Amino acid sequence: MNLSDLKPSEGSRKKRKRVGRGTGSGRGTTAGYGNKGQRSTSGGTKPEWFEGGQMPLTRRIPKRGFKNPFRVEYALVKVGDLAVFKGKDKVSIQDFIESGFIKDMKNRVKLLSDGEIDFSLKVAVHKASKKAIEKVKAQGGDVEVMI
Repeated sequence: MNLSDLKPSEGSRKKRKRVGRGTGSGRGTTAGYGNKGQRSTSGGTKPEWFEGGQMPLTRRIPKRGFKNPFRVEYALVKVGDLAVFKGKDKVSIQDFIESGFIKDMKNRVKLLSDGEIDFSLKVAVHKASKKAIEKVKAQGGDVEVMI
């Protein structure tokens, strides 16, 4: 047996339909698209969201309020969560992500005053509440607010 002897099995290969090759082919003139109507011509398709001239869904739904495109979202970290970092000198945003306190990183990180801390620690965040800064500084630590 040679490679030249190999052939596909019977019925596994189908001839492609040749449309628009004259009336004798059976698929001439309109090439299977019918005679008239929007779908019979080139470019005669509508987008999936087209509703037949009916008022579109996005325009029917009431719109309320104002969505500020420049809003800054903060991922929140509590002072009580800092207990995990006991023994470290400095904690950065990367440490919060690795420890799992920040699961969904927003634009920035904010330190809130919930909980207590009983050791000195330097914390680097984008924003912090006044009480949170007071709690960390009361233990001899420092809060570095990044811009």
